[in-house]
Amino acid sequence: MTPLALRADPPATPARPRRALLAGSVGNLVEWYEFGVYGCFATVIAAHFFTPGTGGGGAGPLVATYASFALAFFFRPVGAVLFGRLGDRVGRRPTLIAVVGLMTLATTLIGLLPTQAQMGPAAPWLLTLLRVLQGLSAGGEFGGAVALMTENAPPGRRGRYGAWQSFTLALGLLGGAGAATLTATLLSPQALYAWGWRIPFLLALPLGLAALWLRTGLTEPPGRAEPPGRDPAGPTGTARTGEPSADMSSAGEPGAGMPRTATARAVVLGIGRIMGWSAAGYTFLVVLPSYLQSTLGASFREAMIATALANLGFAASILPAGMLSDRIGRRPVMLCGALAVVLLALPLLDLLQDPAAPAPAKAAAVLAAGATVGLLAGPGPAMLAEMFPAHVRCTGLGVAYSLANAVFSGCAGLVVTALVARTGDPDIPAYYAAGACALSVLALAGLRGDDHRRPLR
Repeated sequence: MTPLALRADPPATPARPRRALLAGSVGNLVEWYEFGVYGCFATVIAAHFFTPGTGGGGAGPLVATYASFALAFFFRPVGAVLFGRLGDRVGRRPTLIAVVGLMTLATTLIGLLPTQAQMGPAAPWLLTLLRVLQGLSAGGEFGGAVALMTENAPPGRRGRYGAWQSFTLALGLLGGAGAATLTATLLSPQALYAWGWRIPFLLALPLGLAALWLRTGLTEPPGRAEPPGRDPAGPTGTARTGEPSADMSSAGEPGAGMPRTATARAVVLGIGRIMGWSAAGYTFLVVLPSYLQSTLGASFREAMIATALANLGFAASILPAGMLSDRIGRRPVMLCGALAVVLLALPLLDLLQDPAAPAPAKAAAVLAAGATVGLLAGPGPAMLAEMFPAHVRCTGLGVAYSLANAVFSGCAGLVVTALVARTGDPDIPAYYAAGACALSVLALAGLRGDDHRRPLR
């Protein structure tokens, strides 16, 4: 019998990959739309929900807002484990329905939540609770959506299909920035501050209902008939040469492959490979609005335009990067993106800080910053999916992604804002993004050149 690790990817009907791609994409768009909106309205949320003057002078409310932001990210690994185990044991479909429903509910409630002036001290706690629920659902979203997309991808197109996860991430962030910009343009500053900021959060409701409708029609991916807890590669746990199996079961269980330490090693390696993507992505795409306002003195509208341009560059490069990785491999494309951030992060911020620099040059700079992150985000989902066998794929890649985002994305706003306020150095965001990408270069260098050609385990 041909070993499972060397079999061709299971055939799929033409409708199945398209439905899986659309269902995974829409749910992911809803998730990242909300995170984009929250990042854009961080300064408004700080004023409404967190007491001024705490935590360090004028920066206190913003630091408290990003602390709430970071807390939600630290619940992502919990969600990745809970919903990942559900996705691996029960199925991708019920998991993806549950996570998008929870995300939609929490986001809508943020748009309806009374402020601290209306409710008192309970308001920031309720906001933080809703952020925790969003963190749990987001932790389960990535693993389930990427597993669904890559397992349904036609042969030779995993990079392209996985890139749609990142592409809809970009569309969600861009949609959030666009909704915030449009709201700020159509409303007066007084109306925006009083009630207009709620509108983009409430728009998540129809988006979430559309995602739920699409996901109720899903079927399980082909090749998911193996019993849970059994390593398809066999008891040796070596499905592919050069990389241990990532079996989540313990060594003492019947049919178990490698012990759980093998999964832990794979998760740590995955974190190293995407930590630069996480840090640079949130520095350039989410933290940028409040950084431009609080540090460089830009207006809210100018900050929104810059953020929209960065997300546009990000979105434009993701799918080409994923498709290119199907041709030449994940390693060269992702290494190029990480090295570009290392080399360009500081010159980019220096250009933004220069009052004499022309506006077109600044626009090109933020577009380029987003594009470099896209080189990491395009091949990234497929690269992670290729590290784990099917029966632990949701959990393994979800935990790796969630931990990387919790540490290097969720803390980005908190760390950058606090350090800039403490040191007065406006280049802190560049050091943060470049440092994380430098470490990612080391981890990415160990990728095999032919992983994109091998079938999923």
